[in-house]
Amino acid sequence: MADPTPDKHEAPVYEPHVGISRQYWRDIILGVNDGLVSVFLLVAGVVGGGLDTAGILLTALAGSVAGAISMAAGEYLATKSQDEVFDSEIELERSHIAEFRDRELDQLRGFFAEMGVAEDDLDGVVAAFDRSDAALLNAMAALEFGAVESERRSPYMAMAASGLLFLAGSATSVVPFLLADTPGQGFLWSAILTAIGLFIVGVVKTRVTRTNPIVAGMENLVIAGIGGVVAWYIGVLVGAGV
Repeated sequence: MADPTPDKHEAPVYEPHVGISRQYWRDIILGVNDGLVSVFLLVAGVVGGGLDTAGILLTALAGSVAGAISMAAGEYLATKSQDEVFDSEIELERSHIAEFRDRELDQLRGFFAEMGVAEDDLDGVVAAFDRSDAALLNAMAALEFGAVESERRSPYMAMAASGLLFLAGSATSVVPFLLADTPGQGFLWSAILTAIGLFIVGVVKTRVTRTNPIVAGMENLVIAGIGGVVAWYIGVLVGAGV
């Protein structure tokens, strides 16, 4: 008869890494979170300022489109510029290896020593890289200025992720004013939908951060909630002054 007692020494289950989407999670979280927060704060401000439903809808739509274009263009240019810097650095490193090889090998030795490679093993490790220009270039590119080919981001993917997800996030503050009869009603639904969206983003983020999903969701809510209150009161003050 089999022993029903579970084995306390079961082999651990291998957990795979996030994979090829890892380098785009910054764009994913930044895009949707910025869409949720920034357009909601914009709406809170103009609601506090006393705009009617049509005016709020126009403001939310303008903020949504402008924000998406800005995010997409900014991420494209930033990512492309970063790629160009890496390409330039790699080309310079190639010339360093050709003309100042001993200096580069000494640098590599220092990097491995800082990583904890034992002194007795350093000569063998460095000698292995010294046998291949390509291996030495890849090692120096990764260790000297953080250029790892598999981790580089496509400017087009970064642009699409940021811009489209900004639009998706901003929908929680735009759609309610398409359907609402009054500014108060639209703002209530905008606040509810934005809060739900922010909490979900916080929870989803923990898929890669492996942190507490409740804490992450509440963190998003608190930040946006404080911002919403501040934006609303600013709108009230400006509206009263105007």
